[in-house]
Amino acid sequence: MRETKSYVCNLPQRLDTFLASEIGQTRSQIAQLIKQDCVWVDGKKVPRPGVKLKLNQTVKVEFPEAKQEKALEVNFDVEILYEDDDVLVINKPSGVTVHPAPSVKEATLVDWLKHKGIRLSTISGEERHGIVHRLDKGTSGTMVVAKNNKAHEFLSEQLQDKSMGRYYIAVISPPLKDDITVIESNIGRSSNNRLKMACGLAHGKYAKTMFKQLALSSDERNQLIACKLFTGRTHQIRVHLESMNRHILGDHIYGLNPKAEKAQRILLHAYIIYFIHPTTRKKLSFHAEFDDIMKENIDKKFNLEIINEVMDTEYILRSFTTSS
Repeated sequence: MRETKSYVCNLPQRLDTFLASEIGQTRSQIAQLIKQDCVWVDGKKVPRPGVKLKLNQTVKVEFPEAKQEKALEVNFDVEILYEDDDVLVINKPSGVTVHPAPSVKEATLVDWLKHKGIRLSTISGEERHGIVHRLDKGTSGTMVVAKNNKAHEFLSEQLQDKSMGRYYIAVISPPLKDDITVIESNIGRSSNNRLKMACGLAHGKYAKTMFKQLALSSDERNQLIACKLFTGRTHQIRVHLESMNRHILGDHIYGLNPKAEKAQRILLHAYIIYFIHPTTRKKLSFHAEFDDIMKENIDKKFNLEIINEVMDTEYILRSFTTSS
């Protein structure tokens, strides 16, 4: 049976503004309730969110029943790098999809968050609770999750104005020619392969990536690089590398050739994340260590002494600051 609640207006105002404050949802969520014929004023169904309420009018809300779906088994865990009342910073494992979709049959990061009972923002809807930004399924590394709507809105604004960002680490083949390489090219859905994105398309969106050489492998066939995104397009790093005839080891979609080296996962990792805290307004920065598979690949191919030097977060940040 649906839950029904009534509220009395004690100050003339818009319906959506009144309900947003009464039931703690956003105005867009109130608009959805009205669209679903779940809201009445003095016994009459409401046609639109902007209806002006009069003093002492009664507003009745019938809350839709939550979809009863079979809970998916969550058989993975996620490292928490930082947590407070507003945000959660995690190290997403490779192989975990961020949020549910019709094509996703296994448990997602959102399922893990709910399984752990972590309070989440609701601004992105039921399937994307707490998710401000995403990582591809195969990519591991830093993500920030919003625990309330105020934090979610603040972090989303930072994505737009670039005060939030990430630095990625990848193992590629063949090596880049220049120490610093900047690619600026529109990215859009490929007309030849719907699984891929492509560069230089008229219908694409502007994208900019900066690549920095970190270390050459012992056999000089592979290279460890750092990547800085200035925009956040789907598959951006992979597409821009493909435009230079480079590919990330373990990538089964881009830049493949019959002689490409195999890896158990794509060797791409969101190493550093930085953002301004929604409440304290302090700039925070976190880094996430590699998982065993990526660490094993790097240890096997590269000189460890050099790796320890170039993986210092200050070294990476400084490299891009002096070049951008």
